[in-house]
Amino acid sequence: VQLQASGGGLVQPGGSLRLSCAASGSIFSIYTMGWYRQGPGKQRELVARITAGGTTNYADSVKGRFTISRDNAKNTVFLQMDSLKPEDTAVYFCNANRWLGSISYNYWGQGTLVTVSS
Repeated sequence: VQLQASGGGLVQPGGSLRLSCAASGSIFSIYTMGWYRQGPGKQRELVARITAGGTTNYADSVKGRFTISRDNAKNTVFLQMDSLKPEDTAVYFCNANRWLGSISYNYWGQGTLVTVSS
């Protein structure tokens, strides 16, 4: 699976951005798709995840502000980010994951930088 993330940029606090991650190379619809982020001096953390069946979960820090969705026809996962805060500043990475028995297949995109600053 190849993942290409896009949509990052500079936005003022309170603003919005929409990240996209286009996937190719495998059957997109069977993967759990996720967005992770890594802020300056921090470890990579899960932001949001959506399963093949459409179940979503979010980090507490983004609940109510971020929305993850997927379009299986376009092999794309989205992250709508609203009410952005300076602490959301990070490189955002797209992830695709599936389990086959006890084996985890895990793929990462190249990351897109989100900067929230006035």
